[in-house]
Parts: sequence; C-alpha cells; structure tokens
Amino acid sequence: MSKSNALIKAIKEKGKNLEAEMSFFDHLEVLRWHIIRSVIAIAVFALLSFTFYDFVFNEIIMGPKKLDFWTYRMMCKVGVLLNLDGFCVERIPFSLINTEVAGQFMLQINSCLLMALAMGFPYLLFEIWLFVKPALTDVERSSARGFVFYATVLFLLGALFGYYIVVPLSINFLANISLSSEITNQIMIDSYLSTVATLTLGCGVIFLLPILIFILSKLGLMTPAFMRASRRYAVVIILIIAAIITPTADVITLLTVSAPMFLLYELSITVSANVQKRKELAEKEFYNK
Repeated sequence: MSKSNALIKAIKEKGKNLEAEMSFFDHLEVLRWHIIRSVIAIAVFALLSFTFYDFVFNEIIMGPKKLDFWTYRMMCKVGVLLNLDGFCVERIPFSLINTEVAGQFMLQINSCLLMALAMGFPYLLFEIWLFVKPALTDVERSSARGFVFYATVLFLLGALFGYYIVVPLSINFLANISLSSEITNQIMIDSYLSTVATLTLGCGVIFLLPILIFILSKLGLMTPAFMRASRRYAVVIILIIAAIITPTADVITLLTVSAPMFLLYELSITVSANVQKRKELAEKEFYNK
C-alpha cells in the first residue's frame, strides 16, 4: 500500500513539474511574440524615418548646429530682454567630418534606428504592459492604470527638454572652447550624432523617475520619509548630473538644466506619499472588517 501511495505521489509530482514546465514555455512563447511585435514596430518607424530622411537629418539631427535653431533664437530674445551680454549665440565654430568609407551610410542607418526607438517608445511600453498585466492582481492593475500614458508623457517631456535645452547648450559651450587658434574643431559625425542622441534619450529616461519611484513604493522599497530625509543628498547628486550633462561654468545654464530635476524629485516624493497613503487606507479597511 505504501508503495502504491508513493507511486501515486510521484506521478502527481511529475504532473506538477510538467505543468510548471509548460507554463514556463508558454510564458516564453508569449514573450517571444511581444518581442516580435516590438521589433516590427521599430522596423516600421525606421522605414518611415528612412523615407523622410532629408527632414530627419537636416531639421532634427542638424538642428542644434544651426544659428536659427529655436533655442538660440529664444536665448537672443532673453539676452536682449534682460540685457545680458554674450547670451545670444552668434557662432558655433565646428565642422562635421566623415573618416570612414561607409561612415555616411552607417550614419543614415543609425540615425533612422535612433529615431525609430524614440518614436516607438510608447509602443514598447505598451508591449511591456501587455506582458506584465496578466501576472498582476485586480488591485495592482487598477493602481497601475495609466502607466503607459504617464510614462509616455514623461518620456516625451524629457526628450523635448533634452533636445531643445540640454543639447544646444552643451553643443554651444563645447564648440566655443578654444585653447589655441591653431586648433580647428572638426568633429566626427558619429560623435555628434551620439551626443545628440545620448542627451535627448537620456533626459527622456531621467524624466521617468516618478514612474520608477511609484514602482519602488509599491514594492515597499521606497518611502516618502526616506526621500525627504535624503533631499540634501539628492540636491548634490542632481547638481553633479546637471554639471556633467552641461559642462559649463554658467550658473544660469546649470540651474536651467537642474530645475526640472528638482521638480521631478519633489513630484516623486508626492507620488510615493500617495502610494503609502493608499496602503494605509487599505490596511485600515482590512482590519476594520
């Protein structure tokens, strides 16, 4: 009898293992289709960028190098309004060069892929949400409702801030550094594209801080009390990040770049506080039943 019970138990355990393996492979299959759809979306946006590449290159990529760029025009107006000497950008002294046989071809491919990544970011978030959503409880789904929308808005705001503020300020400062009249700034096109893309997309990712704090607060890894207590350290870190992004001694530029980061940190504290408040209300309702 004991042998038959052991056999039945072994068969049940084997069945559980097979069920777990099937579940694991089912998840892999679902993940595979999410990845395939994401790749197709990126390919479509890349093809769209390739079709309108003249506009992408001349107006978007080369925009921060032109003196009639929106940011430089606004800086001139602010300089005149506040009577600030030297605030108007009058020259961006550097030229772009290509030193590789396939350099310009790779520039077109890389810039199209970067544009596709930026334009397809909301869809990538949507695919991530579709993959994670079945594993969440009803309460978690309701609390995370609007994740794709808010993350998309924050990313777009960050990317626009990076492109129209951080990129032109950094390029203008670095291009006007002159150690000697014997040195001419001839920048490789890959370096220029990398700078524009890194600062633009990097700012977009930084602006996702409230979303990250929301997730960490939900997991219990972040509290508003800790963030308030760490505010002085956050100020120093934000100023260091702003100084790295815009390597300039200009205080106005430094504060312009760091101000949105301070606002994001305060917004993150509010988000964390709301999450904690909801948790406390849920606990009170649970114990009052």
